[in-house]
Amino acid sequence: MTEVRPAFYALAPGGWRDYVTLLHPPYTRWHLSYVAIGAAIAPHFDAGVLGLTMLAFFLALGIGAHALDELNGRPLRTRIPSRTLAALAVGSIAAASAIGVVVALRRDLWLLAFVGAGSLLVVAYNLELFGGALHGDLWFALAWGAFPVLTAFFASAEEIRIEAVVAAAAAALLSHAQRRLSTQVRDVRRRAASVTGRIEWQDGRAEPLDANALTRIPEQALQALTAAVVLLALALVLMRVT
Repeated sequence: MTEVRPAFYALAPGGWRDYVTLLHPPYTRWHLSYVAIGAAIAPHFDAGVLGLTMLAFFLALGIGAHALDELNGRPLRTRIPSRTLAALAVGSIAAASAIGVVVALRRDLWLLAFVGAGSLLVVAYNLELFGGALHGDLWFALAWGAFPVLTAFFASAEEIRIEAVVAAAAAALLSHAQRRLSTQVRDVRRRAASVTGRIEWQDGRAEPLDANALTRIPEQALQALTAAVVLLALALVLMRVT
């Protein structure tokens, strides 16, 4: 099997392209959309608070979490020096936490609990600390799906209401679907040495079974789901600002 990219969104390795790939652009957009959804369904919409919450999650998740993930085994095969990745992770997570503390001091000190939980999750999940106890399908759904919705809602509403819990559950299920779809894709792209075989159809047709056949449909589904979640978040925010 010819060498394939480690992800469908990965650019050719080297230079600035590694930093774009590091952001996991589709998935970062997807999970930042949960922040917008949480803020948009809150009874009191505050564009300033949403902007700060989005920035904090971009720093912690888009940069920090992905830098730690790349440090832990180089799954994206970037050429970014390890010291640079470590600096990006520490700096971005610290900046995200600082933003959270500032918002908590201005809004509600209970937000500090979200800041602490988020900081723990981003480090423990991506470095697989505690024997990987906080790493896996369930924790991915909770940390990258439900948590952004609940945090953004609380930052605006200063309370958790039933609609926030329902929206968080929906985000968790969407993130679970994302992980299930992407797991096979990752395995084929990053771990498979070769893929051989063919599919025999009842009408006599035969199609070769290769890496592209195993990854094409899940990746198309992931791209469609990314667009759908982003558009849903945009629609909800537009509803609140227009």
